[in-house]
Amino acid sequence: MTHSKYVILFMVFLSIFNMSNSQQSFEKDLFDVNGTSLELWFIGHGTLMFKYGDKVIHIDPVSNEADYSQLPDADLILITHEHGDHLDPATVSEIYGANTVLICNESSSSGLQDCIVMGNGDRKKVDDIIIEAVPAYNIKHERSPGNPFHPRGNGNGYILELGNKRIYVAGDTENIPEMSNMGKIDITFLPMNLPYTMTPEMVAEAAGRIRPEILYPYHFGTTDTGEIVKLLKGSGIDVRIRKLN
Repeated sequence: MTHSKYVILFMVFLSIFNMSNSQQSFEKDLFDVNGTSLELWFIGHGTLMFKYGDKVIHIDPVSNEADYSQLPDADLILITHEHGDHLDPATVSEIYGANTVLICNESSSSGLQDCIVMGNGDRKKVDDIIIEAVPAYNIKHERSPGNPFHPRGNGNGYILELGNKRIYVAGDTENIPEMSNMGKIDITFLPMNLPYTMTPEMVAEAAGRIRPEILYPYHFGTTDTGEIVKLLKGSGIDVRIRKLN
């Protein structure tokens, strides 16, 4: 075999290895929802992917967190807000297929094609998935006096009803009063990094309002996730820490 053939075989092997390694690097949790499989994929930072039966849901997909050429195209894409670590139009285009439904807040819509705009309080059904857009904003943390990092009425969190599971992905928010009126939440994702979202103490207070069965802190950067585990010890809330790159 010539040297060039060895090189080609090595490059093919390396490509396969990298593809496998890329996909296996994401932690996943698996649930049974009335006989339908639900996989939660922890991609990185504020980026998630859910597989519900044969449906693929991407939330705030950005290329900094994954090689999306190695991930499946979306049936549903949810964009919480327009900041660059949550909105990446090129990545959205990469996973956008013929039947993809793309949902975003109004401020994200100008950079996206065929986006269905949802505002706080809006509800929509996509096939058998019910989506509710809920508020996501800062009360305390500001860029400058009177200028919050995330102003009220702009960004969305999303509550997804997948069979008998209600999953709340909060987006960039603090422990806002609206969290007390969300009804039963089975699984919640709450952001925990300063100065943009919440401290562990604020996340603990938010979790006390929401009372989920399972809490996944996300968007936590260098925050010590052990703090939220300590704060919610004995609360009855299952706090699960997962790798988010």
